[in-house]
Amino acid sequence: DYMLILVKVLAILLFAICISLIIIRYSINESSGFGPVFEEQPVDTIYPEESPEDKIIMSCRTRANPPATYRWRLDNTEIVIGNDDHYSLMGGNLVISFPDKSKHAGNYSCLASNEFGTLVSQKASVQFGYLDMFSSDEREAVYVKEGQGAVLLCAPPPHLPEDLSFRWMLNEFPEFILLDKRRFVSQTTGNLYISTVRASDSGNYSCFVSSPSIAKSVFSKFIPLVPIAEREKYPADIKVKSADTYTLMGQNITLECFALGNPIPQIRWRKVDGDLPVYRHNISMSGSLLHLYDIQYEDEGLYECEANNSKGKDRHKVHLYVEAPEWVEKISSSERDIGGDYIMSCLASGKPKPHVHFLKNGRMCVYSNHELRFTDLTFDDSGMYQCIAENRHGTIYANAELRVFAGAPSFEWNPVKPKLLGAKNGRVVIDCKPRAAPQPSISWSKGTELLHNSSRIFIWPDGSLELLNVTKSDEGKYTCFAENDRGRANSTGSLSVTDATKITLAPSNADISVGESTRMECAASHDPTLDLTFIWSLDAHAIDFDQDREHYERKMAGTSSSELLISNTQLRHAGRYSCTAQTPVDNVTVSAELVVRGPPGPPGGVRVDEVMTSSVRVTWSHGTDNLSPISKYSVQYRDERAQQDWRDASTSPVNVEGNAEMASVINLTPWTEYEFRVIATNTLGTGPPSDPSPKITTREARPVVAPSEIGGGGGTSRELTITWTPVQPQYYYGSNFGYIIAFKPHNDPEWMRVTVTDPQTQKYVHKDSKIPPSTRFEVKMKAFNSQGEGPFSVSAFICSAQDGGDLTDVCFHLSSCRSSHHHRGEDNEASAQRVLVPSRENHTRLDNMKPNSHYLIEVRAYNGAGYGPASQRHKIYTKRAPPSRPPKIIGTKMNYSGTTINIAWEQVEPLANESTVEGYKVLYRPEGQPNGVLYTTVKQSIDLPMKKGDYLVEVRAHSEGGDGAVAQVRIAAL
Repeated sequence: DYMLILVKVLAILLFAICISLIIIRYSINESSGFGPVFEEQPVDTIYPEESPEDKIIMSCRTRANPPATYRWRLDNTEIVIGNDDHYSLMGGNLVISFPDKSKHAGNYSCLASNEFGTLVSQKASVQFGYLDMFSSDEREAVYVKEGQGAVLLCAPPPHLPEDLSFRWMLNEFPEFILLDKRRFVSQTTGNLYISTVRASDSGNYSCFVSSPSIAKSVFSKFIPLVPIAEREKYPADIKVKSADTYTLMGQNITLECFALGNPIPQIRWRKVDGDLPVYRHNISMSGSLLHLYDIQYEDEGLYECEANNSKGKDRHKVHLYVEAPEWVEKISSSERDIGGDYIMSCLASGKPKPHVHFLKNGRMCVYSNHELRFTDLTFDDSGMYQCIAENRHGTIYANAELRVFAGAPSFEWNPVKPKLLGAKNGRVVIDCKPRAAPQPSISWSKGTELLHNSSRIFIWPDGSLELLNVTKSDEGKYTCFAENDRGRANSTGSLSVTDATKITLAPSNADISVGESTRMECAASHDPTLDLTFIWSLDAHAIDFDQDREHYERKMAGTSSSELLISNTQLRHAGRYSCTAQTPVDNVTVSAELVVRGPPGPPGGVRVDEVMTSSVRVTWSHGTDNLSPISKYSVQYRDERAQQDWRDASTSPVNVEGNAEMASVINLTPWTEYEFRVIATNTLGTGPPSDPSPKITTREARPVVAPSEIGGGGGTSRELTITWTPVQPQYYYGSNFGYIIAFKPHNDPEWMRVTVTDPQTQKYVHKDSKIPPSTRFEVKMKAFNSQGEGPFSVSAFICSAQDGGDLTDVCFHLSSCRSSHHHRGEDNEASAQRVLVPSRENHTRLDNMKPNSHYLIEVRAYNGAGYGPASQRHKIYTKRAPPSRPPKIIGTKMNYSGTTINIAWEQVEPLANESTVEGYKVLYRPEGQPNGVLYTTVKQSIDLPMKKGDYLVEVRAHSEGGDGAVAQVRIAAL
């Protein structure tokens, strides 16, 4: 009986040992391998129906140990390799031989498996591509007036896929038309757009369509374009308009915009609710294409295209939506202890909200909300898991392997630290983190003494040992014991106690202004066997002395003290400075506050309302005063049409107090697009400007400026030629701008009136068989717009054309005289500019001459019978024009006493056709007054006396050809 019992006991022990060996062996084998990880997945494929290739290859490759085996699905149905001659495997790749559209079109996915589990690839489609021929029907001719726009329709034939590229041929293959700011081909419709048709556009056009996916091209029948002679001008009219666009994260998109019109419209893009991405956008084709790269969620919003010419403007807005799914939280591979709890979480964002589901080894598994929960983990929970999020715009995958671990405690990879240091009266934590599963129980001993929780000793739930108020008596060897149902282990470390580190000199608080310097000192005592270092930080962030060496410098005075120098202090340097004295064992920290006072921050929320013809109301909110009260505000404006720099605005009240949050801006120009910004000033200086306000356009008003330099005369018999200098666009004051010309014989009471609708026209010829030759006419002009008519100009007197005949031999009484001047290179009677001079005068002034040009001058007398002989011609040479670029003001700096202010500017470099700069003129005048003190200098700076009130400084270059463009800066009273 004894032997029988012994045999049974041995059998039970042997069985238990075998079971343990199986569990250990399973854990070891599992840890030495891993499940499949995709390195290459199938992608969407277009197979041309006319392709000479007789197979399609869908790629699938993984990294796995042991190597994976592969299966494939078509539309979620498993493909049985071998049962269909069309399918075969080449490694993990699926080969489709002799593809058939009726059998092989659809969505494919690859399944990779080994002993650790199965992964399913992303789905990839197979489509059969084609591009049909264009219709053989003849295309009708397109007749267009010169100056008008034209659209030639492409109408591409049936095709798959949708992505096509378009070009147009002119007259014959392969003469492709070159695209420019006048001609544009939409890559959405294929249509050809010509903004302004010219006679040279006459010809036969054909739309050339290419499908890059199937490498095939076709072209349409030719379309005759026939321009009809006429030279009218038309406002900008946008014809190519991108529709609202939906895109995915990370993709690139192109928005199209093209306008018809004469003159050729200029096109500009902007993001209505923000700025275009600085490094991720490009504008091409003279503004017609806006390219956005690597789309992000912040790119979503409203984009505006504006087309503008002298006849009008047009706008189009397109909304960009970013709606792809994107992971907010996703699963990752993990090894977990047996018997524990675990949560796999997947959370995705997108519009519409993505649907999320889980797979285990390629099969659907039960989950709650966006989580997969495990309780009391077992080996059966190990496997390959996938989280899939999808909406109508796309599908994204996250893959992970879950491995369940079991084993006795082991300190092989993470033993207790063998040598431990602790500061006297300080705190010591000794970690105990063995690898074990299930979770082991932890106990500690010092030498042979078993430790328990007390007021100074505490064993944490994670096994770490904490000692408080450490003394020399705590020195010794500490051992951690770990045990679970699979075994036990221990690890030992030795603790030594050092002297504590103490601060002996703490930094002091400081209060300074921007630009000043200060210093902070810190010293400490420490254990002489340890190294001491000092760490300086600002608001809990360590100072980087290399990156910010312009402002920070650290000096050591011996081994026990440190000094922090702060130079040219800025507002960002204010805050709580901490000095940390640190040894390998302990550290101690003390702090001090640095207050930095400076100019105000930018005002916020600038808005514009109460928009009138020449005034608006600007409102804002106070920015930070940076510890010095705001004394005043300044408002600046920028005129979008003139594309000028920011200028000081005239306000009501003139001086805007520091407690104000609004002001009226006056003296603006009607029908002009403006944006505004606000700047705050205090006793320490002027702060940075606010962000610009939204752009506004002032209301329209009647024009107040009439055409200038009215003249004319000469021409063909029975004609009255009237010339003038057009009004500049900034003085249009409204839409539908044009001119009214009134003229009459000098002594006639009745005025004749004509209307000219093109604001850029400079000449009008009135033909009337009743006009007597060489008759003096009085002429005056005024402008009009949609709001009404402006004032008439001063009257000018010109003569109608004379009759022909030999003028040289005619004797006449000298009643008046005419001078003519010809620009060299235009030496003919028709091109000459003429000035009428009364007979009592023997001199006149010639205006509107071109700079840096040769002229020929001659004088003729004339009377009712015509012109007399010409005088001898006199040659003159006009001087070069003054510099067109204003000086760039680079600094305004007050001296320490506050009695003078230095204004500095960059050297003005004249263009090649401009006069050399001889010096600079500086006008120093009170704001709102035209007169002031004029200074001259040859330097690029000047010291001006500080005066009470607000002043404007105007700087311009001076040259032989006159004074150049002006730069302006405002000097605010403190």
